[in-house]
Amino acid sequence: MAGLIVFEVLVLAAFSVALIREQRTELHSRTEQRLEFQARSLAAQLGGGLEAGKIDSMRSVVNTLRDAPGIKAVQITDRQGRTLVSSDPEATGRLTLSAAERKYLRELTSATIFQLDDGAREAVAPVRLDGLTRGYVWIYPDESLDRAELDKLLFYTLLSALFGVAGCTVLASLMARSITKPLSTLMQATRALIRNPEDTGGFPLQVRATNEAADLTTAFNLMVASMHEQRTGLSDALALLDSMLANAPIGFAFFDRRLRFVRVNQFLAAMNGLPVNRHLGRTVGEIFETRIAKALEENIGKVFDEGHAVQDLELLSGANERSEIRSWLANIYPVRTEAHVVRWVGVILVDTSERRRTEDTLRRTEKLAAAGKLAATIAHEINNPLESITNLVYLIRQRPLDKASAQYADQAQHELARVSEITQQMLRFYRQPTTPSLTSVSDLLDSILTLQQGRVAALHVEVVRRYEPHVGLLCFAGELRQLFANLTGNALDAMTPDGGRLMLRVRHARDGGVRVTVGDTGSGMTRQIRERIFEPFFTTKETVGTGLGLWVSAEIVNKHKGKIRVRSRVRGRDGKGGTVFMVFLPAVPGENSRPEKQITEQDRLISVESAR
Repeated sequence: MAGLIVFEVLVLAAFSVALIREQRTELHSRTEQRLEFQARSLAAQLGGGLEAGKIDSMRSVVNTLRDAPGIKAVQITDRQGRTLVSSDPEATGRLTLSAAERKYLRELTSATIFQLDDGAREAVAPVRLDGLTRGYVWIYPDESLDRAELDKLLFYTLLSALFGVAGCTVLASLMARSITKPLSTLMQATRALIRNPEDTGGFPLQVRATNEAADLTTAFNLMVASMHEQRTGLSDALALLDSMLANAPIGFAFFDRRLRFVRVNQFLAAMNGLPVNRHLGRTVGEIFETRIAKALEENIGKVFDEGHAVQDLELLSGANERSEIRSWLANIYPVRTEAHVVRWVGVILVDTSERRRTEDTLRRTEKLAAAGKLAATIAHEINNPLESITNLVYLIRQRPLDKASAQYADQAQHELARVSEITQQMLRFYRQPTTPSLTSVSDLLDSILTLQQGRVAALHVEVVRRYEPHVGLLCFAGELRQLFANLTGNALDAMTPDGGRLMLRVRHARDGGVRVTVGDTGSGMTRQIRERIFEPFFTTKETVGTGLGLWVSAEIVNKHKGKIRVRSRVRGRDGKGGTVFMVFLPAVPGENSRPEKQITEQDRLISVESAR
């Protein structure tokens, strides 16, 4: 608008200047023509009067001409320039012509306009009589009329220009408003989208015209609708991707060239034991331990440099405080931009620790199963020669022997009975019954102690038995034998190599069933270990343990609808500590019996304090 107004003012100013200049020139031309005509006419009228010296008649003509519009003064001079008649009485008889005027008059033959040095004009015409110049007629124009006419012309020109500029400005304003209003609306809508791209509640914008701005608004509405549709589709795709990444049972992570986390899913964060926001912006070495971090850094840098994926990279961590070894299988791949430049590197991590532990445990279990089968086979094969030897010892004892020989025969028969018992127990472990039977719990525990007698003697463990008489139970004897063998075996392991006291207690429960307590004065367990002892494959015995003993024991107790509880205290500097397992078994397998108390005061370490 300002540029338009300036342009209009300049155009009108140029037009006004040209018009005024043209009018001034034309006005000056008409004035000069009029003055020349008046000067010739007056010179012609005064020719005879000047010769006759009729001054009064000439003065009358001069005064009459002076009153004519556009004439300021009139005078008549002789050839020397002395004023003969003048409209100014004071100038009569005076020499009023300058030297330049007198010089100019010598060559004057007709009426002309004489320009003075100060810019003033005057019309002069010779008064000729008989071909001779007798004097001169001078007419001085009144310039004020010309200036008034020019001022009037200038006034109307400026007034016209003002109305023209105002009219054009109003018209341009209306036109500009019709253009700028929709553009302003578009600008406000654009700024609103910049502030909050998700807020499209004010769209589509209203279109009330049919001009180019309306077409632009329509195109903008279509663009916003397309953006909203694309954003909705992108949001859905991102939601699906985020859901997949968050709930996938594998770890996802993305790294920049500085090996910093730029994105990570919840599963990987949970594997590392840190929240997602603690990963972002941190490097590989700050999250993973040195061994894994070094391997990841090397391979991620390789993918950035070469642009090729690395597949099935196995990562192993060192043992932690619980002697657990963790392993991962990593697949590392490049994430390229449209320019095929590797922008990020993605890493997929699969925790294979459980699978490795399962495979190791299965291998150990297969070895144990093979060893058990082999032991049962050996026990079976031993029974045949053992029976022959027993019979031969019996026949020897039937003969008369001296005292020493009879003593040796008794010892041999006793040891053969012990060997026979051991082989029978080995066969019982291998050959499990399929139906429950009434079994003496005390006999089960004694048979297990018979198998463990060698370890008990080697460790100098004192065995304390507290059996109530006639405690029988309808159960799967083989499974309970395995249950109590696991508990007594763990108790002996806990007392290795310092020895201690093994306490076994069997009694009737008040609401039916049997309570069996196995306690030791060993090293004890921490709270963290107690929370996990019934998990499969969890072990604190490193390579010699399978991690299945207590898990199988808990399954056996659950199968008999029983309960198992544990209390333990880590051995301190005072040498006091130990563990107690209390097992409750209902009178009939499958009966939902519930013990009146989880553990009694008498069962607490039996007590570990008093046992020592």
